[in-house]
Amino acid sequence: MNKIYPSAEEALKGIVKDGQLLAVGGFGLCGIPEALIQALHDSGVKNLTCISNNAGVDGFGLGKLLETRQIRKMISSYVGENKEFERQFLAKELELEFTPQGTLAEKLRAGGAGIPAFFTKTGVGTIVAEGKELREFDGETYVMERSLVPDISLVKAHVADKSGNLQFRFTARNFNPAAAMAGKICIVEVEKIVETGEIEPDQVHLPGIYVHRIVLNAHPEKRIEKRTISEKAGA
Repeated sequence: MNKIYPSAEEALKGIVKDGQLLAVGGFGLCGIPEALIQALHDSGVKNLTCISNNAGVDGFGLGKLLETRQIRKMISSYVGENKEFERQFLAKELELEFTPQGTLAEKLRAGGAGIPAFFTKTGVGTIVAEGKELREFDGETYVMERSLVPDISLVKAHVADKSGNLQFRFTARNFNPAAAMAGKICIVEVEKIVETGEIEPDQVHLPGIYVHRIVLNAHPEKRIEKRTISEKAGA
């Protein structure tokens, strides 16, 4: 089975449509699937619900989809770097399901493991727990969280072999493995593709069984979210 597609546009063709639930890997702008997000933007699909720790920044990452109003709802932990997100949310033009970061990671991990729900103390007594089942265990109150199983996961890895086995690079791993495992269909953007067997078995970070489509983006922009330069270095 050939998992390699000639472009991000081709990799999305025939599977993305309006109203889907999507998971997008990355943390801030680190480890985001830049080419796949651009292809999703260009596809014109709308009314999307996006699961992502962040909502990108203005004009980049998921910020591109917010500007074109293709996202109806975000399931996120941190959204403070995007002014258009803020504007839409305060104007009630965008739905937001605020989710604590650890809970978001576990929602994806559990979804990939076939666990429909779990209990956590995080969020008890806050708006996070509103409308959710509470249960007591050993004298402590826990809130039940439903797992997430997105229709499609868009993921960034550093290297893939032709069978879809993946290697991530340093902190760019972040939410990507959990997002990949949770999705019904997983599309991965990588900087390098090698022959099956070239990645040592012990160096495989995610088995190819989770990966359905692969696209090469050898030279991503890898924009820095916030660049800080000391006075001495900038002089």
